[in-house]
Amino acid sequence: MNQNQIQNQPTHLASIGYILWIFGFTGAHRFYFGRPVSGTIWLFTFGLLGVGWLIDLFLIPGMARDAGLRYESGPTDYSVAWILLTFLGLFGIHRFYLGKLGTGLIYLLSGGLFGFGVLYDFWTLNGQVSEANHRWNSLAASGR
Repeated sequence: MNQNQIQNQPTHLASIGYILWIFGFTGAHRFYFGRPVSGTIWLFTFGLLGVGWLIDLFLIPGMARDAGLRYESGPTDYSVAWILLTFLGLFGIHRFYLGKLGTGLIYLLSGGLFGFGVLYDFWTLNGQVSEANHRWNSLAASGR
């Protein structure tokens, strides 16, 4: 796959959003689509007592479209990073995937910094992946 094909891939898939929606009362799908404030509200209110969670079933395609416009595509896949964070975050596997070996080891030994690091990553993972893709795209454009 060449650089243009990688850069033109969608960053956030509606199908992954629907999988995370199953756990929507935790706000996982909202975090995935880059909506950390409403994701946190969903987390602490169980998806607005289930009502917001059900409404989101119909909003996911639009959220996927919006996220695709906000984040930079590249070889680091947002969906893979989010699935690793959602299901293995306490072990830091998503950090290893991003090439952050030091913090990956810290997460592995501390249960994701006692869960607080995982919450931080729910807020910032899209930016971390976008930054990794930006670095790769810059290197590829400069021919290194």
